[in-house]
Order: sequence, then structure tokens, then C-alpha cells
Amino acid sequence: MLKRNEYNQAKVVKGDHKDIVNCAVKDESGLNDFQKLPNNHGVMIPRVGIERFRVPLNYRHADGEIMNHDTEASMYVSLSADKTGVNMSRFCQVLQDEASRSPVDNDFFKRVLRRFRSDLRDYETEKLIPLAELKLTFSYATKQPSLKSGNWGWQYYQCEMKGIENSLGEVTMALTINYEYSSTCPCSLSMAKQYEDDFRSGKTTEGNGIATAHSQRSNAKTTVFYKMENAITIEDLVVLLREALPTETQSLVKRLDEQAFAILNGENPIFVEHVARRLSHALDSDERILDWNVHIEHWESLHSHNAVAFIQKERQ
Repeated sequence: MLKRNEYNQAKVVKGDHKDIVNCAVKDESGLNDFQKLPNNHGVMIPRVGIERFRVPLNYRHADGEIMNHDTEASMYVSLSADKTGVNMSRFCQVLQDEASRSPVDNDFFKRVLRRFRSDLRDYETEKLIPLAELKLTFSYATKQPSLKSGNWGWQYYQCEMKGIENSLGEVTMALTINYEYSSTCPCSLSMAKQYEDDFRSGKTTEGNGIATAHSQRSNAKTTVFYKMENAITIEDLVVLLREALPTETQSLVKRLDEQAFAILNGENPIFVEHVARRLSHALDSDERILDWNVHIEHWESLHSHNAVAFIQKERQ
């Protein structure tokens, strides 16, 4: 059973809109506007907004080309203790209006976040909302050259761009990329080669003299934080990751490329632990990256379970 004070609180919350027809606040069309009613509960909400708002947005690529990518937007502001709610449709209006003016870049984030803080106020005389956040989730396509054949294909990266503006007008940016690569197990490779040597020397007659190391598609979900005035692009981050992990999955391969990929995997046998340390060195080497973290996952072809590792920038 509810205690008396809990019951009273529940009763107050339930009775927020007991006069559902005769709201004291009307909008410009004369319709009831419950969102602008004063709130008496004294509870601040750190983030309130909408998620999974689908919108086609233009992105400027490193080669200067502007491409349209289907995007899911998550948009939030903080809500002070005296406010009942926010006008949710304004999130969508602001985002679509700014998207009609320019492609997504750092300036785009800056304008959208400031407008969230301004346009989602109930009245223009109020101070700017203390905090606003915009997160865009999308699949980013780039041209990937084949390893040897001179062909190319489209490589897609699942990405997330996030910006947060605080009460001082400071914007923190974060970029997340899912980087897929092939990982060959060092132990499995070693045992396969040992077996082949033993078969050739006559130490064993098991099998047909050929053994295959287990390897699998793998993913490094990498998030980096940077200042808006010293930005790192998606292409920049892909180059860093590719240098650390050259066995990136391929989009278009001919036989020449397939053989080259097999050789590349043989040159780079890696555990998740190897990947974590390689990425640590690579991400620490770029001065634009203020902070970072990576979740690594190898979708094992040997096991029914996955091998994983998590690493982040060491704190000084």
C-alpha cells in the first residue's frame, strides 16, 4: 500500500489536467495548450525530447561531394523545474529548416543546438534553455578501392554524430563509427601451419594436408570527442582505423583481391587484445582527439559466443 505522502503525491500528479476541457492557457489558434501550464512539482528533467525522427539529410564528403543519407535524429533539451513540458514539434521544424539551408557539418550543429535552446522556450523573454543535444544516426557511404584489381565499391559505415551545447554556449562534439574488419586467430593460424608441416614431413596422415585458421568479421565501435574548431571527419577517422587494422572488410573483390585479402589476414593475425592496443596507439596519436573509447567484438566462427574488449583513453 502507498504511504500517505506517496498517495498525496500520486494524487497531485494524476490531477494535473483534471479540467481537460477548460485549460487556462490557449495557443494562437485558441486550442488548449497544456504544455505551457506552470508546473508545481519542483522536479527538473535533465533531458526531454524525441528519438527516431527520420529525415533525409545532406552530408558533405571529404571529396567535396554532397550526398543524401537517411538519418534518424534524437533531439533533447533540459526542462527546468517550473516547466510542464516542451513543444516537441519545434525540434522537427528547427532540424528540417536548417537542413534545407546547408549540409550537415559543425556549423549546422552549432545553429541547430542554439535554436533548440532559443526556439523551444515558451516565451521570447525567457533565458535560453541551459542544455540542448542533437544526435544523428546514419549510414555513411564512401568509395573503397579494391586491393589489387583496380576496381572500387561502396563501403558503408554506421555512424553517429552528437553535439551538446551547455549554458555557457560551449559545444562538445562526438563521432562514432562502426569499423568492420576481418580477424584471424593467431593460435588457430599457428596450429594450422604446424599441422601442414607435420603432414608434409609424414608425422601425421590425418586430413588432406590443408588446415584453415578460423577468422571472422569483426567490429570496432569507436567514439572520439573533439572541439568544434578542430574537427575530425568521418574520412579522417576511417584512415586512422584502417592504418591500425588494415584487414577492413571489402565491398568489391575479384580473384586478385581475394588472394590479396588472404595474404593481408596472414600478415595480421589478431586477438581482440591486439586490436585494443593497436587502436589505443592510433587514437592517442591524433591531437585533435580529446577523448575516445572503443568497444571491440569478434563474431567468432569457432565458438557460439563472441570475443570482446573495451578500451578508453587513459586519464592522466
